[in-house]
Amino acid sequence: MNFFLDENFPKSSYRYLKSIGHKIEDIRTTSQEGISDKEIFDLAQESKSVFLTTDRDFFHTIPHLFPKHFGVVVIALKQPNRESILEKLKWVVANFDLKNFQNKIILLRDNYYTISGK
Repeated sequence: MNFFLDENFPKSSYRYLKSIGHKIEDIRTTSQEGISDKEIFDLAQESKSVFLTTDRDFFHTIPHLFPKHFGVVVIALKQPNRESILEKLKWVVANFDLKNFQNKIILLRDNYYTISGK
């Protein structure tokens, strides 16, 4: 499974996903660091990756800009920190079939989640 980390997503998620056998793209410390949201999402699509972010704007904009995509996981917590985001990510990996997540977006909040898409 391929995942693409938004720049705001904790690096600990990279280590976790790698440890369970996934491929991860991360543009931090590359010449592409700081590119626009659209450009970073385009890169995620080119690599056929589920996009991981804490930017809840993606939950609302992606369905309009990209009707077809490889999936998005948005973790938007009131007081986010590395541990709480990683815990939510682990929950997503354990509870969803991300191999069949095309065109779906999941928004995880502190106490609930919402799924958008076909």
